Amino acid sequence: MLFSSIVFLFFFLPVFLALYYLLPWKNAILLLGSLVFYAWGEPGFVLLLMLSALLNYGAGMAIARDRDRARAWLAAGVTVNLALLAWFKYAGFLAQAVRTATAADFPVPHITLPLGISFFTFQGISYLVDVYRGEVTAQSSFLRFATYKALFPQLIAGPIVRYRQIAGEMGKRTITNERMLAGFQIFALGLAQKVLIANTLALPADRLFDAVHADLSAPTAWLGLLCYTLQIYYDFCGYSNMAIGLAHMLGFSFPPNFDRPYSARSMTEFWQRWHISLSTWFRDYLYIPLGGNRRGPLRTYINLGLVFLLCGLWHGAAWTFVIWGCWHGAWLIVERMGLHRGLDRLPRVLAQAWTLVLVMLGWVWFRAPDADSALTYFTALAGASANPLGHPWQAEIASLELTAIAIGLMGALLPTGHAPGGFVRRYSLGRWRYLPLAAASVALCACALASGTYNPFLYFRF
Repeated sequence: MLFSSIVFLFFFLPVFLALYYLLPWKNAILLLGSLVFYAWGEPGFVLLLMLSALLNYGAGMAIARDRDRARAWLAAGVTVNLALLAWFKYAGFLAQAVRTATAADFPVPHITLPLGISFFTFQGISYLVDVYRGEVTAQSSFLRFATYKALFPQLIAGPIVRYRQIAGEMGKRTITNERMLAGFQIFALGLAQKVLIANTLALPADRLFDAVHADLSAPTAWLGLLCYTLQIYYDFCGYSNMAIGLAHMLGFSFPPNFDRPYSARSMTEFWQRWHISLSTWFRDYLYIPLGGNRRGPLRTYINLGLVFLLCGLWHGAAWTFVIWGCWHGAWLIVERMGLHRGLDRLPRVLAQAWTLVLVMLGWVWFRAPDADSALTYFTALAGASANPLGHPWQAEIASLELTAIAIGLMGALLPTGHAPGGFVRRYSLGRWRYLPLAAASVALCACALASGTYNPFLYFRF
């Protein structure tokens, strides 16, 4: 069930909120509602979700109570988490790689990927590590822990909410009119980003990437890449903002997940602004434990390369994602080697443009279904297509798409930005005059959805 769907907006959410606000059993209602939400798209994997909750709950209790063998309990819990993720997400990919490398003839398993498994696996690992480090007290109530694991605003696509970030709110939450208002306004912002910008640009992006690349001129190929660059940002940022807004309405404080990443002046800064909950997860639970930058330059470069190799694999079991991760890791290493000093001396607009072009070129690998398709698209970007006038950009881009591109660029690049924290401080809390604008945005999005607008969600595949 998508947040940006008629079923969620006008059926699930009103019924759930009515029960949540009127009845006293907040965690029980939240858990039940979250399981219904998850079962709507993946009824066969509800048991897996609850198994993951039970596994991490039991491992957390064992780590807290048996300090002599806490490291062993931690290793066991993390191993089982990763084993589940590896089976569902990577078994087919690895089997195919072995089959190709050895020319052996054996069947490759086709395993259905459970929704959100990458997110709730990392969520469970962070909980166990934090309990082991003593940064959070193990939750003794399985109801509360299962509610945290299944919390529907962040269950499918994040942000990756660590237990210690909302531990206090699992037992007691304060829900005020101002907080509900703030949550609704952030939700409306995210819904508009998703429906009015990402969905509008999804069709031209898909058509140009799926076209015969030999028929694309360089301007047409770059326009298709720009559409995808804005689509993926507003698709995921919008969904994250909807999750953060829903959390506010339920009494939770989720961390921001995006902070105008396309305005970054380096790849290092980009990863401080893009998918913040994921980048900080890799920093805290992989990069720093590996030694971070404390063991000399060579070890730092190796650590960065490994982190971004795994970051690419986390996004998907395909060589294109591996290359995408290596692309970002390589540029972070080059910046560490000294490029950052040159970027710091450049005028801000030039450093931004340089970084944005690098990010966009990386998106080609992220979007392409395979390496051959990515390489042919790069050929089109370079202006070396065999028939550059075969697919003119005017066939895909009309006034509506141009408007979405203009608004999307302004929202992504201008200093005003729309990080949820800043949005709450500047526009939401205690300011009821913005309610009509938020309500009008929701109504406009509902009309667009009711008319059958294209409504994909990119991060479901991860």
